[in-house]
Amino acid sequence: MLPRQPYHGSVRKLVLAFDVGTTYSAISYCILEPGEVPKIKSVTRYPAQEYSGRKLKIPSILYYDSNGTIRAIGAEAQQEHIIERAEEEGWIKLEWWKLHLRPRTLAANHINDDDIPPLPPGKKATEVLGDFMQYLFRCARSYIEETHPSGSNLWRSLESCIEFVLTHPNGWEGPQQKQIRLAAVLGGLIPSTEDSMTRVHFLTEGEASLHYCVDNTLASDALSKTPILASDDGEHDDSSPGQGVVVIDAGGGTIDLSAYSMTLSPTLIEEIAAAECRLQGSVFVTHRARGLLQEKLSGSRYGAPDMIQQITDIFDSTTKLRFRNPEDPVYIKFGTIRDKDLQHGIRCGQLKLSGQDVAKLFEPSISSIIEAFETQRRAAGTPITFVFFVGGFAASDWMFAKLQAYFQSLDIGFSRPDNHLNKAIADGAVSYFIDHLVSSRVSRFTYGTECSVPFDPFDVEHHARQKEIYRNVSGILALPRAFASILTKGTQVSEQQEFSKTFAIRRYSQAACNQVEVDIMSYRGLLPKPDWMDIERSLFSTLCTVRADTSKIAEKLTPKCAAEGSTYYAMEIKVILLFGLTELKAVIRCEDRGEEIQ
Repeated sequence: MLPRQPYHGSVRKLVLAFDVGTTYSAISYCILEPGEVPKIKSVTRYPAQEYSGRKLKIPSILYYDSNGTIRAIGAEAQQEHIIERAEEEGWIKLEWWKLHLRPRTLAANHINDDDIPPLPPGKKATEVLGDFMQYLFRCARSYIEETHPSGSNLWRSLESCIEFVLTHPNGWEGPQQKQIRLAAVLGGLIPSTEDSMTRVHFLTEGEASLHYCVDNTLASDALSKTPILASDDGEHDDSSPGQGVVVIDAGGGTIDLSAYSMTLSPTLIEEIAAAECRLQGSVFVTHRARGLLQEKLSGSRYGAPDMIQQITDIFDSTTKLRFRNPEDPVYIKFGTIRDKDLQHGIRCGQLKLSGQDVAKLFEPSISSIIEAFETQRRAAGTPITFVFFVGGFAASDWMFAKLQAYFQSLDIGFSRPDNHLNKAIADGAVSYFIDHLVSSRVSRFTYGTECSVPFDPFDVEHHARQKEIYRNVSGILALPRAFASILTKGTQVSEQQEFSKTFAIRRYSQAACNQVEVDIMSYRGLLPKPDWMDIERSLFSTLCTVRADTSKIAEKLTPKCAAEGSTYYAMEIKVILLFGLTELKAVIRCEDRGEEIQ
């Protein structure tokens, strides 16, 4: 296990991590006691847990009635009497609802909103997430109160200062983090105050998994045995470069890949390639299986929607994980000995499928992993020597076998850490708060803002846009829709490193200078330096808007004379991006006074 130092804080604190997954969710926590070495623990008891089939996780399922009131959550939603009542009273069952939060910028030609169970009328995905996190919060409270000595008193002493670590897929960004923070407020985790907001910390599922792998004996043993970490005489060489490690977190909805350069003594971890995220998790194998079943059973009395759903559910819970060999037929047992339709492959209540057809259901997910890995391998400056495979989808022996063969052909180590199914992300999220292992990260995209630039008649690009010329406030000819890059894709960023660009603000009136508003945008294309937003417009998106009250500065401004004789007011601001932490932070600072105004 990762050696830890005693907690240096002066007061006791509770760290609570929620892993809200597309199919299953988990909770881990740590009570930080001054002077004591932190220990990460998992919530191991949930209501009706025996129905979930898992020790440390519960299904990410909710039932709402027709009025939008919650009726059942988690393992409770799998109880027979709940399922019966839901059918009788027309409750709405929500599965895979997390995918409603997905960024529309993620490539997802294989799925649309119609493929995801719809939300209840009038309910937003953020509200559903808030309801679910409120339930997890109650579960965490009950577990701590029941498990620890004087648990109720312990909880009361900690509940007003809990530090929450909330994980999300690698591909979720600022807009999704904003929704998650709102859900935390709606769920009653924190009040909607600025101070309380600082107690919510975001972490990608990939980095959480990395922390789990490092804080795991198997990971340490595997890494310490690789030659790159040892000198010729077998002793550790501190001057050796770190080896490249990739963590593949294969979950229900997304597959996240994160690449790092790592040494273990002393521990030094840096991200070496932009994180990758693919919407090809295990639910999409199930989605493709439903299509296969519909095609195979078309024209059969077993082809009705409710029967297709029943067989699909059985495939999801059994066949999908047990499948190992495409040369062998696959059987889905769904009925009794009387269920028979030889024309459609049904005998004695079992549906027979070709192993080759089942293998094809996995192929898009396997291919997306390999494609994302190769993207990272090309971008990383450090050779990749080891790959960890974690997440619920990693339980598939067929997935593991196919990927193992691929990585063996590249002479790259490949393993599934012990107990990875139940606690990798939740435990890793707590480890992130305690250990903070990653010292630098790589920007996934180019970040900047839209601006105008002075017209240059000798510039070919300017000449091509001469129909867009206008005269700005200061009387100078200018072109709109230019893009000013502040942080470019693939840049390695340390935690406290700032990236900035200075802009001139010019307004006709002094009062118009009282507030400055800047949209921070990301560019997802392939251009190393995008200069114009009228090219590949769909690849630009707004991450957030930064607003600053500049009234104190505006009142000191003096008018300037424009070229045509009118007057205007001008000031300079610096837009600063801090990207080294797990949440992008944008700041506006007054350039001429060095005064941070937001």
